[in-house]
Amino acid sequence: MTTFRPSGGLVLLFVAQALATGATTASTVLASLVMSGLGHESLAGLPSTVVTLAAAVSAGLFGNVMLRFGRRPGLVWAYLLGVLGAVLGFVGAWQRFLPLFLLGAGLVGAAQGGYQQARYAVAESVPARVRGTVLGVMMLASVVGSAGTGALSGPLLTLATRLNTSSEVTGWLLAAAFLLLGAGLTLCWKPPVNASSGAVSSGAPAQIATLPSTQASRSTSAPKAPTSVFDPAVRWPALAVATSQGLMVTLMSLTPLRAHHMGMDHVQVAGLVTVHIAGMFGFGWLTGPLLDRLGSRFGYVSGALLLLCAALTALLSGAWLPGSMFLLGLGWNLCYVAGSKALTGFVGIQGRVDALAYLAAGVGTLVGGAVIARWGFAPLSLTCAVLALLPLLSAAGTRPRAAVLGVATD
Repeated sequence: MTTFRPSGGLVLLFVAQALATGATTASTVLASLVMSGLGHESLAGLPSTVVTLAAAVSAGLFGNVMLRFGRRPGLVWAYLLGVLGAVLGFVGAWQRFLPLFLLGAGLVGAAQGGYQQARYAVAESVPARVRGTVLGVMMLASVVGSAGTGALSGPLLTLATRLNTSSEVTGWLLAAAFLLLGAGLTLCWKPPVNASSGAVSSGAPAQIATLPSTQASRSTSAPKAPTSVFDPAVRWPALAVATSQGLMVTLMSLTPLRAHHMGMDHVQVAGLVTVHIAGMFGFGWLTGPLLDRLGSRFGYVSGALLLLCAALTALLSGAWLPGSMFLLGLGWNLCYVAGSKALTGFVGIQGRVDALAYLAAGVGTLVGGAVIARWGFAPLSLTCAVLALLPLLSAAGTRPRAAVLGVATD
């Protein structure tokens, strides 16, 4: 498999994204429990819906901002917006003022629509042959952020006791601190003037990927970058990214509430989330190089099968539940990284694809919460199992092709 050693600049982005993962773990992942504590259990999926819909709206906007001003300013602004949202979310939950809590959740979601695009900045900075590997390393770094959240659960509980609230609420303050530190690290990152992969420069405004010099004289006949998510080069990876994100966020957000109903305490629920995060990010060292070697279709097929197993085993209890959360994370990893790798270089489209992914997640959590309240968890789980097969269509529609605008052959 391809070996990869990240530069010091990329390490800053890795750590910033790890902190962002920790912020998400400490706040929005357990937002359903905050809603339950506020006396609105029937709306348990609403915060996640607000987060993901806000991200859907902001993803395209941040994509345009980065296209015009560069990756670094867009990412820093996104992190700072998240800091503001996390602080407002904490105050709203602490003072039991639902509108303010939801406003904070919305701003955090809008921030996610921006800083999650750091994965494209990373992929654009390396050759196409190691893009899967570098994305896998970025995923692996995120485990540190989640582990950091778990390590600080004691101080969070102590602070919560002093403020007469819960650790889920004080987690929003931790999220603000993590995101502020992420903004500082990203500000210290110096993007390459010209990405080594031939993709769009991460630091300077650009409209299209730079063509290799050997093709400069034939630029009029070079393939054009896709301008629509329905373009054949985009729609199949977009389907995999949107499906995996929608299913992952829906089950990740609502399974902790089910576990709480089953009698699990905060520590046990936090353990479920930790296992899930391990599945999402802990095997980046393996999945990234595998995708570089076997192509995106391998990611679509294997990811779909794992998502299917996760949705079905979520119906079970006992040791099956953490197993389900782990498979959910790993299936998401394979589909999401495979799709993101295929989309590298299509700068004008990336924000729109992310918007679709967040929209799918927002609809999933909103509908999922209502389904659980009326019919229970089983119908939701079975529906997710059927939808998990959609990335198989991405695999069927993907054909080996020559690299276009720096995108690796699959």
